[in-house]
Amino acid sequence: MSLSYSRWRDWPRLSRLGIKLFAIILITNVLISGLVFVFVSRSLDEGFVNYLERSQSTRAETLANALGEQWTQRGSWQWLRDNPRAWQSLVRSQLWSSEKRPPSGIDRQFSDARGYVLLDELSNPVIGEPLLKPPPRDDLDIPPPPEPHFVPIRSGDKLVGQLGYLPPERLMARMDQIFLERQQRNLTIIVGSLFLASLLLAGGLAWWLGRRARLMTLATRRLTLGDYSVRLSERGRDELSRLSADFNQLAETLEANRRARQRWVADIAHELRTPLAVLRGEIEAMQDGIRPLSVDNLGSLQQEVDQLGHLVEDLRLLAQSDAGALDMHLVPVDLEESLVQRLEDSQPRLESLGLALQLETEPLWVRADSQRLRQLWDNLLSNTIAYTDSPGTLRVTLKRRGDQATVVWEDTAPGVPEDELPRLTERLYRVEGSRNRRSGGSGLGLSIANALIEAQGGTLVPSVSPLGGLRWTLTFPQALPADRTADASLERADHSCGSPAKASLPERAGERHERHERHERYNEPFSSHGSHAN
Repeated sequence: MSLSYSRWRDWPRLSRLGIKLFAIILITNVLISGLVFVFVSRSLDEGFVNYLERSQSTRAETLANALGEQWTQRGSWQWLRDNPRAWQSLVRSQLWSSEKRPPSGIDRQFSDARGYVLLDELSNPVIGEPLLKPPPRDDLDIPPPPEPHFVPIRSGDKLVGQLGYLPPERLMARMDQIFLERQQRNLTIIVGSLFLASLLLAGGLAWWLGRRARLMTLATRRLTLGDYSVRLSERGRDELSRLSADFNQLAETLEANRRARQRWVADIAHELRTPLAVLRGEIEAMQDGIRPLSVDNLGSLQQEVDQLGHLVEDLRLLAQSDAGALDMHLVPVDLEESLVQRLEDSQPRLESLGLALQLETEPLWVRADSQRLRQLWDNLLSNTIAYTDSPGTLRVTLKRRGDQATVVWEDTAPGVPEDELPRLTERLYRVEGSRNRRSGGSGLGLSIANALIEAQGGTLVPSVSPLGGLRWTLTFPQALPADRTADASLERADHSCGSPAKASLPERAGERHERHERHERYNEPFSSHGSHAN
């Protein structure tokens, strides 16, 4: 069942996480906006004043050069005292870009002739005397305006006067800071818009994250209460969507484990019920005098007790495997010797059941537990004997593949459907049809085989056999190289019987030679089946 909000009234309120995210994002954006506002305002103020200073200084130098040339031609400043309009014309010709059209904006203020003062060589004012006498201040707390700046006027090498101009601070005061106010107003609008955008973004993001977090919280709470059917929406490809997918996988796994546990308990109860019912019936028949208390009847009871004992022992082994407490002594083991010896011991039984044995092996050593290996072969043999029709064939090959030893164990019909193969190692699982309860087994043999080989670092993989039955591919890691075989043989001989290891090597070589001769006899009909797939 997917957990989501389908109606508006079902949507959650803003969670605590959402409120925290909202506050953090909003405060961060407000601080950034405030810092940007202060920095840009100060930068505009200082940068604009510096720009005005450079611009005004350039204009003043241009006008001073023109005045120097006029003084050279006329020899004095009397022409400006006699004709003030000549001052206006001179400033217009030097500072205006067009004689007919005055400059606009702040350039007009800088090009105004009233913003300059001309002093002669004795520092007496010629033009612009009011600039030297600023208006009186009504408020003494206000700092005095800055004095005019002066540029020397030269005719050749002679100082003939000075040209003064208002500094930008004083000019700005006179202009009421029109330009800066306009820029700061635009900046305020930008910062306000950024604040509103941050408010909307922070609110939306906090609401979205809070909603997703609340959904996960509700789903986790239901999961802890045992509702494993809860699922989260996996829309999107972000981290939260991947987290939702992992949560759904966890819930699915828990639900599958609960079903498996329930089925496991029910199957164990069923397996125990049959031998217990037989025991109860046998004992009640003896108590009622229906069956005599004889050796044969006691033997029947013993068989049922043995079956119960085997089942309990299998369950104990699987429990140890689940707990990682399975007793394992990994030492160098001759895998060929272990496999061939067990198959040779079982050959009479296989022949009596109409099953032909085919062997193809090569000397390989692995790190394993010899007792657990024998138990592994016994379980695979029991499965083959129980579920292979007579006449049939058991083919076993042992080969080295890279750094692994591979055993391929396959038999003839009946087979197993491909969709049932992954479940063969499940506990108490039986395939319906030919491979069913006809053998009387507990259904734990393959589960135990899988646990044994995994405890030794190997794998057990089922597949369809070309012979018509079932194929098991067993892999053992860490196949020992050939130069270590003698050392491992020495170690094993020394630990097993305490006799000198060198004396045992010729004996083992002779035993291996005899085994290969027997393998050739087993494999005489092997060519009739063609090459086998690995």
